[in-house]
Amino acid sequence: MELPDRNTDYRDKSYWDDRYSKEIAFDWFSDYEEFKHLLKDDIKPADKILILGCGNSLMSEHMYQDGFLNITNTDYSPVVIENMRNKCQQKYPGMSWEVMDILNMTYEPETFDVVLEKGTLDALMVHEKDPWNISEETEKTIENVLTQVRTVLKADGKFISVTFAQPHFRKPHYARTVFDWSVEQKHFGQNFHYYYYVMQKGSKLSVEDITKENERTAKKLKDMTEEDKTIEYLEYEDNENFLNVIEL
Repeated sequence: MELPDRNTDYRDKSYWDDRYSKEIAFDWFSDYEEFKHLLKDDIKPADKILILGCGNSLMSEHMYQDGFLNITNTDYSPVVIENMRNKCQQKYPGMSWEVMDILNMTYEPETFDVVLEKGTLDALMVHEKDPWNISEETEKTIENVLTQVRTVLKADGKFISVTFAQPHFRKPHYARTVFDWSVEQKHFGQNFHYYYYVMQKGSKLSVEDITKENERTAKKLKDMTEEDKTIEYLEYEDNENFLNVIEL
């Protein structure tokens, strides 16, 4: 595996194109064997499955061998899509490989029973320094992806996310009433835990998740109010014409 000079390179398409031109296969976090027991509880063999940011992972090949035959693999790197298509199209005739950017998916609404990602959303956050306080730009990016995921899912479809992000970092993004889905979390791994989230479209969030969302919203509004007060105070402080700011 060729490591980038900076973590932020993981968001750079040219890095991936170059890497995929040299690398045959690589699986982030863990391989399929470690969490297939979880997938088999949530995915049916007849399900139409979309994999986001497939890269050169062996996961979809192993899933196919386990009976999941209707898989669409997507990645924004044309290099890896061409490589994987050439490698797999004859051996796994039920799978397709398509160049697609998760920030701009073009599938029709309610196309897939399952959308699956492993490490793809993590790559969108690599430039963040503080996981407790990510930038507004990244928040909007993640919201954009999740909105598109929800759109392409069928009415009772599932979004499955495999990540190293612990619940207190990741659930605030997933557990939101606007997405109209429930959130379930599990973990797997021996020495290091990875996290497995399942969002069920059309199901409701738990009371606990709704309460936490309301608390986050209230805190954000309070912080915005405090910030506005600080800005107002500084503007007054910097204004040399004090008579203009005296309220009579």
